[in-house]
Amino acid sequence: MNKVAVIGAGTMGNGIAHVFAQFGHEVNLIDLSQEALDKAKATIEKNLDRMVAKEKISEADKESTLKNLNTFQKLEEGVKGVDLVVEAATENVSIKLDIFRQLDEICDEKTILATNTSSISITKIAAVTNRADKVIGMHFMNPVPVMKLVEIIRGYATSDEVTKTIMDASKKLNKVPVEVNDYPGFVANRILMPMINEAIYSLYEGVAGVEEIDTVMKLGMAHPMGPLQLADFIGLDVCLSILQVLYDGFGNPKYAPCPLLVNMVTAKKLGAKSGEGFYKYTPGSKDLVVAENFL
Repeated sequence: MNKVAVIGAGTMGNGIAHVFAQFGHEVNLIDLSQEALDKAKATIEKNLDRMVAKEKISEADKESTLKNLNTFQKLEEGVKGVDLVVEAATENVSIKLDIFRQLDEICDEKTILATNTSSISITKIAAVTNRADKVIGMHFMNPVPVMKLVEIIRGYATSDEVTKTIMDASKKLNKVPVEVNDYPGFVANRILMPMINEAIYSLYEGVAGVEEIDTVMKLGMAHPMGPLQLADFIGLDVCLSILQVLYDGFGNPKYAPCPLLVNMVTAKKLGAKSGEGFYKYTPGSKDLVVAENFL
């Protein structure tokens, strides 16, 4: 597992690339947008500077990490000769299936194909390839350089050998991998998203306000962040997408997205990334202001 390609230079992609590069892997970060690649490299360098300042790594560690990082705009160039591909593109089924069809055609036979999907079926993704035994889920948590957990999701045909390889590779990144099977939402989001959805329903039905709901969960359940603020940071569109996967996958009305969540996404109130969700966000400020026009 010496050479790794990461597809997608967004928040998750640049974090995954950062971690692999920091632990000695040669990393090819791939994105269609040069602007996204430049932004990703700047983010990685900024995060490394923060780690140096906190004396978690040395200046030499920072420089070696940056030297391990290469960027590409063309998929076929970026995945050439790699041992592992980690796809971290938009959480959209058709986009992911298209990427994996291409990867299966252009990657070496030995190459393991992993996806950072938070909810989409690994088995479904693997089915568009001719190497279903080498397709696996690597669901990192955000922010990747900080969070220890990696959900390792076995598709229906994922081999024991590939699973062990990815479990071992995750441990070498100083992560804690947890093996789970391929069912809608896996473990993390199957539990987390209904909680977030119920918090939104509590707001929608007038049980309590935004700050009150988040305070109850922070002080009563020792959560570091309330569910509504967490939803804002995940992205309300992403939450809606995952809930829809759960609802479609199980056919159980308990997973049906709250109408308020649907309306907010339709109105493009997506959370921190759009500047407003359940809270309003000022660039560069840690202060949160509760947004008001929900219903």
